Amino acid sequence: MARSSERLAAGAPLLQVRDLAVTFQTIDGPVHAVEGVDLEIAAGETLAIVGESGSGKSTTAMAVIGLLPGNGKVAGGSIMLEGEDLVGAPESIMRTVRGRSIGLVPQDPMSNLNPVAKIGTQIAETLLAHGLATRKNVDRRVVETLAAAGLPNAEDRAKQYPHEFSGGMRQRALIAIGLACNPKLLIADEPTSALDVTVQKTILDQLGRMTDELGTAVMLITHDLGLAAERASRVVVMNRGRIIEQGPARQILEDPQQPYTQALVKAAPSVAAVRLRPEVFRTAVPGLPKPGATPTEAAGPAALAEPRAAEPAETAAEASAPDNIVEVEGLTKVYKVRGSKEDFVAVNDVSFAIPRGETVAIVGESGSGKTTTARMMLKVVEPTSGAIRFDGMDVAALKGSDLKAFRQRVQPIFQDPYSSLNPMFSIERIISEPLEFYKRGSSKERAARVRQLLDDVALPQTMLRRYPSELSGGQRQRIAIARALALSPDLIVCDEPVSALDVLVQDQVLSLLRDLQREYGLSYLFISHDLAVVRLISDYVCVMKDGALVEAASSEEIFTNPRDPYTRRLLASIPGNELDIAV
Repeated sequence: MARSSERLAAGAPLLQVRDLAVTFQTIDGPVHAVEGVDLEIAAGETLAIVGESGSGKSTTAMAVIGLLPGNGKVAGGSIMLEGEDLVGAPESIMRTVRGRSIGLVPQDPMSNLNPVAKIGTQIAETLLAHGLATRKNVDRRVVETLAAAGLPNAEDRAKQYPHEFSGGMRQRALIAIGLACNPKLLIADEPTSALDVTVQKTILDQLGRMTDELGTAVMLITHDLGLAAERASRVVVMNRGRIIEQGPARQILEDPQQPYTQALVKAAPSVAAVRLRPEVFRTAVPGLPKPGATPTEAAGPAALAEPRAAEPAETAAEASAPDNIVEVEGLTKVYKVRGSKEDFVAVNDVSFAIPRGETVAIVGESGSGKTTTARMMLKVVEPTSGAIRFDGMDVAALKGSDLKAFRQRVQPIFQDPYSSLNPMFSIERIISEPLEFYKRGSSKERAARVRQLLDDVALPQTMLRRYPSELSGGQRQRIAIARALALSPDLIVCDEPVSALDVLVQDQVLSLLRDLQREYGLSYLFISHDLAVVRLISDYVCVMKDGALVEAASSEEIFTNPRDPYTRRLLASIPGNELDIAV
């Protein structure tokens, strides 16, 4: 919820940063990460700092709270909190400032929560360290803090460990820790980037309610411009360590003045995707309802077994729907739950088809069954029942040489470009490994193929001798795409392939996937919780909830005329979906 800009006029700023410069010492000399940054935040205001990875937004926030890495230092400028300069303040003072005056909600809850300490213990440590609870009443204060963060059954949750929480619950726990001491300023660094849209909305609504009640100002670090427009009164745009534009959120995002801001807005799927239209509006294929179909025409076994005859109103082009490279019928996956008499149904009677050369997206919240479906498609997980037919072959029955051939024709691209590449392998070895494993060509031919693949993903051949640690996130994901293309597959299963990337890199990777599809006739199964990204990439969309398929139609139909209430709720949760963005 955007805060009223009228609060800016009420008294002096809570935080005032002037001419801030941050330098990191490296083996190659000093790196000037932030230069000449000026910004201010009023009491109770929410200010969003946006920009791509490496723009300096998180470095600015860490300088404010005094948590720069050991090789970093504030090289110039001032950071005034309620009139007191924090630059050069001794660590004893900063320990008091952190928590009581400035709270922090970091990005990754799994790496910022102690995995061997109970949630309640971690909150208690904060309260006790700042003298806001005693040993006698700390348990009660912990429960109150968790309840205020929106966690149900707070007393029981306090006794659990982080691994027993969902992603959204872990993020609520971090918010509880960040706000436990009622700070005057809360720094929220990408607080919901790993969450699906409905959980994200719930978390941000709860954060907004809590900061409103406490009168807490918020510095929101994000690469999601739609989220910034919805949740902040003002936006600061950073690029290469400098502020290039700042002002009222809606004004900045609806009428950006600087070319870099214009590029950010244009690239941001959370803002721009709802305005895009596919070049060709395709009709239905077996397993997916045609545009305007009634709910009874939804995807199902009957639709696969007996494709609906063309109606008289259909044109010849509409009647000749493309053939399907994949047909899924009645797919079900049931897991035995240890210590429970009831089984867990991860995927429940799902049926759909993937037309050759096109993209079918599966969307839904975390736990909806979309990734389990993708793993069954890759034959990594065996289905409990149902059938997957790939190019007419029953995937479950594939063995020996047939299975080996299948694995060459179906390749994955994973979510995290950091963990999906072997850090000990050079880029050349990473891309050539599948070629060597399947004995494709001579060593000379494989080397030529690797160079060609680098050209395909628009990377220079000078990268062949580099290692993953020397590449950016976007470059790593391009290498992952090159590796997936090495064996010339027919189908690529993309499991959240751009969720870890900032908007400009995300836009580049999505454009690359579309270009490769057109050039090589690839088919994609695209798994995502980000409906705005799905709008950009997909021809058809399957919406899953609690393991079941609740709606399936063309992308155009899903986004302009959603029929199921759950689909409408997902679409309504997209940050910035109501903004009028000129792109």
